[in-house]
Amino acid sequence: MKTTYREACREALRDALTRDDRVFLMGEDVGAYGGCFAVSLGLLEEFGPERVRDTPLSESAFVGAGIGAALGGLRPVVEIMTVNFSLLALDQILNNAATLLHMSGGQLNVPLVIRMTTGAGRQLAAQHSHSLEGWYAHIPGLRILAPATLEDARGMLWTALQDPDPVLLFEHGTLYGMSGELDDDAGPVDIDRAAVRRPGTDVTVVAYGGTLGTALDAADDLAGTGIDAEVIDLRTLRPLDMPTVLGSVARTHRLVVVDEGWRSGSLSAEIAARVAEEALYELDAPIERVCTAEVPIPYAKHLEEAALPRRDDVVAAARRAVG
Repeated sequence: MKTTYREACREALRDALTRDDRVFLMGEDVGAYGGCFAVSLGLLEEFGPERVRDTPLSESAFVGAGIGAALGGLRPVVEIMTVNFSLLALDQILNNAATLLHMSGGQLNVPLVIRMTTGAGRQLAAQHSHSLEGWYAHIPGLRILAPATLEDARGMLWTALQDPDPVLLFEHGTLYGMSGELDDDAGPVDIDRAAVRRPGTDVTVVAYGGTLGTALDAADDLAGTGIDAEVIDLRTLRPLDMPTVLGSVARTHRLVVVDEGWRSGSLSAEIAARVAEEALYELDAPIERVCTAEVPIPYAKHLEEAALPRRDDVVAAARRAVG
């Protein structure tokens, strides 16, 4: 069937609410307004205000309420409008959700799922556009997911709800309008492994979430010049599926990492370090990283585009690696 990323996310929510009466959705404008990106449109009318709850503008309060509900036996899905706003709930996420299992000696699981929008490309300026998922991937006790395809947008939520510990789902804002074919019986997906979205032999390009399309477009350009790029979609940012990345590097001997986060202290830095630690002698060229410019994301369209990882930047990095 023809669908969009937004509709796939909504179908995942509808499926979870139908399957398990312990599941409920909570967040700012998720009910009457249908979600700030229209992901939850119609779910309030379908499932009622007990299962689809609007909250005040207080990220710390409603994330904390989600943690309490999870401890009480429910399966809350908490929506935060953008990753920037999630910093207002960082104390709840880091000091409570991520740590309670450890601090209770294994007695208190927190089966909480938090969805939030990440990324730039929509002229929403610096306070609505950053890519901070790499920060959350730094935190032990959290699982971090980044669905980049319709299948993962549809399937990752239910799998996340089966996890006894907190899971954060980062949906890139530019993907909501992405359309394509999705199997009628599409359902839960594996969240433990990265996926090779395009096989290749000359250079490995690692991407995730909103950068996957950029990497695939660059691979198309490279193919036209005789360079066969393998594109890996990380899918899960913590824990990283390094065997898939290392296996690809062992075949291509070159690595480009595309990351919409800032370069310093980024997820791309972690991947580069791990490849250097575990597969240095497989490399025939220095590791290349294509990241966002180290500035707050600009509002002006031409400046925003200039700050973000671009197709041409990935092509140039791959060409340098191949030599």
